[in-house]
Amino acid sequence: MAFRKMLPLLLLATLVVVPTAEAKYRVGVSEQRADMFDSARWQSLKLKRTRYLVPWNWNKSAAQAAETTAFMNRARTARQQVLVTFTARRGCWNGRRYSRSRACRAPSAKAYRASFRAFDKAYPWVKTYSAWNEVNHASQPTFKKPGLAVRYYNVLRKDARKRKFKVMAADILDTSNMARYLRSFMRKAKGKPRLWGLHNYQDVNRRTSADTRLMLSMVPGEVWLTETGGIVKFSGFRYSPSRAAKRTKWMLTLANRYDSRKRGLRSKITQLYVYRWFGEASRATRFDAGLVNASGSPRPAYRVFAKAAKRHR
Repeated sequence: MAFRKMLPLLLLATLVVVPTAEAKYRVGVSEQRADMFDSARWQSLKLKRTRYLVPWNWNKSAAQAAETTAFMNRARTARQQVLVTFTARRGCWNGRRYSRSRACRAPSAKAYRASFRAFDKAYPWVKTYSAWNEVNHASQPTFKKPGLAVRYYNVLRKDARKRKFKVMAADILDTSNMARYLRSFMRKAKGKPRLWGLHNYQDVNRRTSADTRLMLSMVPGEVWLTETGGIVKFSGFRYSPSRAAKRTKWMLTLANRYDSRKRGLRSKITQLYVYRWFGEASRATRFDAGLVNASGSPRPAYRVFAKAAKRHR
């Protein structure tokens, strides 16, 4: 009799545990436009995480500093945990090659440190930084220079011990040089990095998994999919919101598959940021991966992501 009375309570406890077990990784959105926070659709998702790209020289022009301030203040008002990712100076990449002009030269460790500390002073509530965006891509001065990417990581790593924030080591794109770049980075980096970033666009949009699994097999600790999503339009992909929705489903399938350590893997996926919220106004644009149209109306991929957001926010 005692067991029969306890049975409903045991069943209830089991039901309570299940949603927590499913939500092993957390999701957010990577976006550059502060008006995302005004969107009723974004607000309905009740997300807690946002990723924001900041040019390393963010405070060298009044307009750029004002833009950064506007976004960061809105994010804080929306109670977001912002992953701040430093990236190349604007205007240095023309879609084919990185400029060799003096203005586009990679910053020294000293200049990078000064810029970061100014940012940290302005926004001391930020608790997670990525030292440099897509370190292995030709659009960045760190391309073919893993030692330079390590230098920036080491700058943040040193300050992190005093300021108590998290630092992401290599934030990398799943291109053919990924493994080679990672090996070099890991040999040169100080300490034992345990937080890494991956942009697995190739796996998501080619419906494969090899690059994601390779990354997880190489690095220890946690991997955050810091930029990912179904592409609406890009080189080799004609404009198709419906295809982007299908690839968004595959993105979530990969995250679900690797949100815990599997045999042969050294790390697991613990966070995911879809890039981006707003799509482009014109189909003639070079790149578009928005969950909603430029006007804010939903695309098919939004509905896919919205379902997952409820379980993983």
